[in-house]
Amino acid sequence: MPPPRQRERRVRVPSAVRALGRAVGVPVSQVAAYWGQERLAIRRGMSALLLAAFTGMVAGGFLAGAEDTLEALPGLLLLVPAAIDMRGNIYGALASRLSTAIHTGQYEREIRLSGFLGRQIVATSYLTVGTSVVIAGMAWLFAGALGLTTIPVWHLIVIATVGGVLSSVFLLLLTIALSRLAQARDWNMDDVGAPTITVAGDVLTVPALLLATLLVRDDTVATVLGALLGVAGVVSLIAGWIARDDLVRRIVRESAPTLAVAVGVGTLAGTVLESRVEQLLASPWLLVLIPPFVATCGSLGGMLSSRLASKLHLGAITPTWLPRGTALLDASLTVLFGVFAFTALSLTTWGWATIADLGAPLLPVLVGVGLLAGAISTVLLIGVAYLTAAASVRFGLDPDNEGIPIVTSAMDLLGLLVLVAIVTLTGIG
Repeated sequence: MPPPRQRERRVRVPSAVRALGRAVGVPVSQVAAYWGQERLAIRRGMSALLLAAFTGMVAGGFLAGAEDTLEALPGLLLLVPAAIDMRGNIYGALASRLSTAIHTGQYEREIRLSGFLGRQIVATSYLTVGTSVVIAGMAWLFAGALGLTTIPVWHLIVIATVGGVLSSVFLLLLTIALSRLAQARDWNMDDVGAPTITVAGDVLTVPALLLATLLVRDDTVATVLGALLGVAGVVSLIAGWIARDDLVRRIVRESAPTLAVAVGVGTLAGTVLESRVEQLLASPWLLVLIPPFVATCGSLGGMLSSRLASKLHLGAITPTWLPRGTALLDASLTVLFGVFAFTALSLTTWGWATIADLGAPLLPVLVGVGLLAGAISTVLLIGVAYLTAAASVRFGLDPDNEGIPIVTSAMDLLGLLVLVAIVTLTGIG
């Protein structure tokens, strides 16, 4: 909570802007005052999003440079959106729960198996291994149903599980370190957790998946290892579902169905990529743009979901079906963050693609496409984030467990479809 001096600070808004706001039904003065009150959160959020825009290029760069692997292992692109999405879903939700624990005084720094943080780690580990196997299985089923060529399911299990575990170890350590830092320095983890973890997941997941492909060069090894990992994934989900600890059991039971739906949505996004693999290989700058664009949608949705969850727990927001009051003001912050993030993303994509000679379009064209696709995606993610948070509370669920997985998986598909549609309509890709 900011000090009274910050809350009472008056923000001068030009009369023309106030008049425009009244014409479209937006309380500009109230929004400007809220932005002034939240200026520290805005600076931190923008810093995290700017870092995401730059480092998110790494994931796209890995994809753009992996043309031979993508051609040699058909179906690999099916895993990419769901695998990236799942890292953000699981560890973004963990960050959201830790943020709420900090706000409500439940957080404890010590890691004990029976302690709050230790039980969070156990539940997260069950979900990490279990959902990795689900990702591979769904990718294989979707490919078969849609007539797409793919490598054997055991190979997909090896790539998804090994790649997922490799990236998850670092993400777990990062999330714990970030929560400790947020508590020690009195940061609002709702503003820095989602974008930081999302970008780390992007940067780590794609190279981890590519590294895991080394294990499928031998069919016999891949088949045996895939079968063992498949069993491990099923056992992990069952163990979490029937865990004796109430907190672990609740997290797994509330998260697993949502994550399963998220995997399905992410795999649908993967089918869009796999079905357009020739176009993507012909316009490699798109491979640079897509991962960070989708990740930015997830970061914005995660930031809003985490804020809404914390305020719902504290009673600062009433879960009505239409957003009101503070919920609308938090949505306005998301719009501000979105304009900044998608502008930065477009500029960094153009710079990367130009330096790497990937055939990028003119800078004004790329920025225009990025902002248009970003604006549409921002409106969609605000709607999904709020409705998910409100519905979770109304149905007796924890919005920390439901919000981030649903909004990030939904935006994986919706954001990708919006971007592909804008690129196709403009004829630049």
